[in-house]
Amino acid sequence: MHLSVHKKIQIGFFIAFTVIVIASIFSYLVAKNLLDNAARLNHAIEVSKRLEVITKQVKEAEAALRGYKLTMDSTFLTPSMKDRSLRIEREYQMLRKVTAESKIQQLHLDTLRQLLKVKYEQLLASNADVGTGMFSVEKANVLAGENIMDKIDHTVQEMIHIEESQVHEKSELFNFFSGLWVPMIFISSLVAIIIGIYSYITLTKEVRLQQHIESKLKSYQRDLQQNITLLNKSNQELEQFAYVASHDLQEPLRKISTFSDRLQIKYKENLPPDATQLIDRMVAAVARMRVLINDLLIFSRAGRIVPESIISVNMNRLMTEVISDLEIPLEEKNAGIVFADLPEIEGNPTSFHQLFQNLIANAIKFAHPDRQLQIEIHNDTATGKELGLNRDSNHRDEKYCRITIEDNGIGFDQAYAERIFLIFQRLHGISEYSGTGIGLAICKKIVDSHHGFISAQGYPDKGATFTVILPLRQSIKNEEYIEPIKA
Repeated sequence: MHLSVHKKIQIGFFIAFTVIVIASIFSYLVAKNLLDNAARLNHAIEVSKRLEVITKQVKEAEAALRGYKLTMDSTFLTPSMKDRSLRIEREYQMLRKVTAESKIQQLHLDTLRQLLKVKYEQLLASNADVGTGMFSVEKANVLAGENIMDKIDHTVQEMIHIEESQVHEKSELFNFFSGLWVPMIFISSLVAIIIGIYSYITLTKEVRLQQHIESKLKSYQRDLQQNITLLNKSNQELEQFAYVASHDLQEPLRKISTFSDRLQIKYKENLPPDATQLIDRMVAAVARMRVLINDLLIFSRAGRIVPESIISVNMNRLMTEVISDLEIPLEEKNAGIVFADLPEIEGNPTSFHQLFQNLIANAIKFAHPDRQLQIEIHNDTATGKELGLNRDSNHRDEKYCRITIEDNGIGFDQAYAERIFLIFQRLHGISEYSGTGIGLAICKKIVDSHHGFISAQGYPDKGATFTVILPLRQSIKNEEYIEPIKA
């Protein structure tokens, strides 16, 4: 599967972003564990320090009593046992607050408190026995004091061991994340470098490709400009041809018509019947040739509109004018024509007049000989999406007017629905119906120039329906219009 450059760069940056996020998470975990480890170490040091202070205070009190017993110097009793006890209590309370989150340490502190209480009572009792001469009692107190002191030391060591164990666990977790962090940083850096190099190479190729495309586009633009110049020249030649067709080619036809008229007037009685018949056929051919040239000239100019000629057209007034222009042929066919109220549509009024005049004249021409001709004109407005127009999404929400011209004439086979809009395409012989086969081609050209659609639905011996779809507003009226080229 081929991926675009933009997609590849997106995937590359997504991978780089993912790696950076993972590396950031690991860095955060490492930093967090480092801080937790430092906090735990500080906590263990503080607990150990306070336990050491308590143990030291107890041992100092015990040593003071022994010193006083040996020297009878009262300075050993300063500070007093009560003051020493208060100091130990303060350290104990601070220690209890520091270890408040550890249940096991709190239990050890409860044990330590009981031991300290017993030890304090022993120290008070020993202090009271000083000078009594009861050495056997004193010896028993010393042994009991040493026993309690051993228990105190054991409890303190247990608490210090718990703190050291927690510090060790934090250290192991820190070492684990530290071991992953270094490779992760290395991998993320390597991936970032690879993606950076890949992006640079890809973007460089893209820039070169873009430069190549721009160079090609400039070449195509030059070729297009040359083709436009050639097209303009060709259009000028076509305009010149139209001018010749409308003037120079019609001059010989006028002479042929004039000479044939003179020939008939001057030598009519002397001409045999065959010659008269040939002259009549020649005159008819000249007339058809003149009509054909005029129709070709009209077709070449049909749809040639400029943006300045686009105005809002009152379709009711325009349709009334068209019916008025066709009043005589309508009366000849005894035709009835009705149309509903039409909206205003932006466009070229002259082209619209020619469009609907050709369509209605077409209905009149192909009227059924056995029934009165009825022409009905209906309309409705809808969006391009509602009408099912195969246009891009920019025009699916545009408003369109759909106008249907329905008659009950001779109709046609639906197989020819596309063919009738081509130039010189006739479904009937010239002897049956007059015309050059250009009228509907002109209609299609006008509708196309207004960015609309035209279609036909035929029912043999029943009639035909022509549907014209035109945008209410020529929002893109500056596009696709051909500027007239002066001869």
